[in-house]
Amino acid sequence: MKDLSLRLRIFLFFGLIGLGGTAVALAGLWLGYRQLGNPQALSAFVTAGVAAAFGLLALSVFVWRLFDENVAKPIERLAAQFRLRANAEVDAEFDAAAARYLGDLAPAACAINDKLGTSGRALAETVAEKTARLERQRDQLLRVLSDLPVAVIVATQDHQIVLYDGQAACLMEREAPARLRGSVFDYLEEAALRDLLDEMAADGSARRDVAIKGRSGTLYAGHLRVFGDGSGYTLMLEALEPGDARPLVYDFDLFDRAAPKDVTEASFRDLTFVVFDSETTGLDPERDEVVQIGAVRVVNGRIIRAETFDRLVNPGRPIPPGATKVHHISDAMVADAPPFAAVRADFHSFAKDAVLVAHNAPFDMAFLHRAGAPSAPVFDNPVLDTVHLSAIVFGGSEEHTLDAISDRLGIRIPPELRHTGLGDAMATAEVLVALMPVLEARGLHSFGQIRAEMRKHARILKVQE
Repeated sequence: MKDLSLRLRIFLFFGLIGLGGTAVALAGLWLGYRQLGNPQALSAFVTAGVAAAFGLLALSVFVWRLFDENVAKPIERLAAQFRLRANAEVDAEFDAAAARYLGDLAPAACAINDKLGTSGRALAETVAEKTARLERQRDQLLRVLSDLPVAVIVATQDHQIVLYDGQAACLMEREAPARLRGSVFDYLEEAALRDLLDEMAADGSARRDVAIKGRSGTLYAGHLRVFGDGSGYTLMLEALEPGDARPLVYDFDLFDRAAPKDVTEASFRDLTFVVFDSETTGLDPERDEVVQIGAVRVVNGRIIRAETFDRLVNPGRPIPPGATKVHHISDAMVADAPPFAAVRADFHSFAKDAVLVAHNAPFDMAFLHRAGAPSAPVFDNPVLDTVHLSAIVFGGSEEHTLDAISDRLGIRIPPELRHTGLGDAMATAEVLVALMPVLEARGLHSFGQIRAEMRKHARILKVQE
């Protein structure tokens, strides 16, 4: 019983009242009929019983609907707002009208919110000041690294990439999409690198010159340095484009986080996500075509803004004016774009080993799952839908459009980026990251726990398996 939602428990409570009242009324009528002892009155007693039963059940439903709308739903909304303010960095206005029928609860909630807001703002100012100083130091480090004529890749002992600079990004993207927490072996020859590391471990050397081939066969030269504590190593290779100014991408927390082997049991925050959105010629996955795919990666609960996927697609047919009015993509813009099969293959490489996340995922996944050539890559990634995540946090009765969720979370989507592949993907990623601490506060820590909770809201959208 404790696992049921508040609204469902209240519904069952009123259902019990209705059925119990009906049973009592029918029992009373039956006793009256028995005492009367007149068989000819049976029809009248049956009519009275049916009328009483329908009347009591109708009254129970009517009172339940009033209670649900004016008590249960407001309590659910208040709980969601409290969770947001307690566990997420949300500065949206508190909706006191949601509890207008709950007596003094609304003013009390507003008072608590104002008090937390004052304390939160003071703390936020201190954090912002220190963060700004760290950002300045980071920018200075980036300028120094950008002037070094080498490509720097730092990896853990499990060969997960935890840092790469702009020069390394150029080198990596010649082989595969640059990905934080990706495997070094996605870019460089695995056997040669493993042999080199084994040799260094055997003779105790910390640094060695290397000449190693990439997955494409390109030869890269430089040196490799192993960390003394055995936690990982650094590759410094000759840069392809020394002047490249792509940002430094890193997350040193990944030194302490091994790649999860079982997605179901893995911590939600430990997973790597690729949040994506597709723009299409229409709303029918069976007949319409994709004209744009946008995506961004989320690693260790953080949006990696340097790792994005933004491609136009030639749908092989004219784009309807109605669709262009929504996403502003015209036939001229996609005239020289690659076909969907090519972009789909590139996106598959970008999304390797990640959980796919989308808003209204069944729609977007339908295009990715569409049958193609037998050799076409298969998207068998686990899938999450932010519609379901929103339903878990805010309740199934709320509106779960991307705009509505963003408003609740204080996320602003620039108008010029709304209904663009990358713009909507970035907004969906911000929703995902904002909801993570709220889900954790509810005791939903593993991917499997969240998937089980999502199934309770399967009526909203089909849960992707």
